[in-house]
Amino acid sequence: MREDSPCPPTIVLVHGAFADSSSWNGVAERLRAAGTSVIAAANPLRGLDSDAAYIASVLDSIEGDCVLVGHSYGGSVITVAAAGKPNVTALVYIAAFIPDIGESALELTDKFPGSTLGPTTRSATYPLPDGSTGTELYIRQDAFHTQFAADTPAATGELMGITQRPVALAALQEGASATAWRELPSYALLTTEDKNIPIEAQRNMAERANAITVEVTASHAVAVSRPADVAELVLRATARH
Repeated sequence: MREDSPCPPTIVLVHGAFADSSSWNGVAERLRAAGTSVIAAANPLRGLDSDAAYIASVLDSIEGDCVLVGHSYGGSVITVAAAGKPNVTALVYIAAFIPDIGESALELTDKFPGSTLGPTTRSATYPLPDGSTGTELYIRQDAFHTQFAADTPAATGELMGITQRPVALAALQEGASATAWRELPSYALLTTEDKNIPIEAQRNMAERANAITVEVTASHAVAVSRPADVAELVLRATARH
């Protein structure tokens, strides 16, 4: 928290692909209990620059400082959205992409071996404003629990598969146009049992960003399976900036 800021930062939580804002419920509950203001923003999942512009508009609506938290593809979004935003004091990456300029989520997924996401997805078309169609991706419901949330109860993982939000393929292919982690303190929670973003990829990105790093034995859905660990790191970032 900046010395000239009279209030603790607002924590803005940004979900990633194949999830929605409810994936932060356990984390938000703990953050609120600690006395912080929290917003779980709805990430459109349509395109990296357009998603980042939407999250930037959320930041503009907040009085005072913010700590920006991103899960998975949400890490790419906060990396771009926080650029040039003086009210953002820290970035927290939760099992997330931390891209450099021009890097896409798909590129970073494949940089190290270990991701089994590709074979578990299915594609669908959706209409675009210009009358053409785009492609979006889902994780197959029968594979969702094992792929995304293996350390949650089976019933929880199955419900997450039913309520997942698809991501536009173009969003995962779009390179980052800004890198706010070069200017802001960064924190990263890394998940050793992650089948979406391999742990070696997470370590590589966190080290490059000079992030304060914590590793936990968890699936990609760590905000659901281990919300206390996520909240603890977010509060650490909030207290120091």
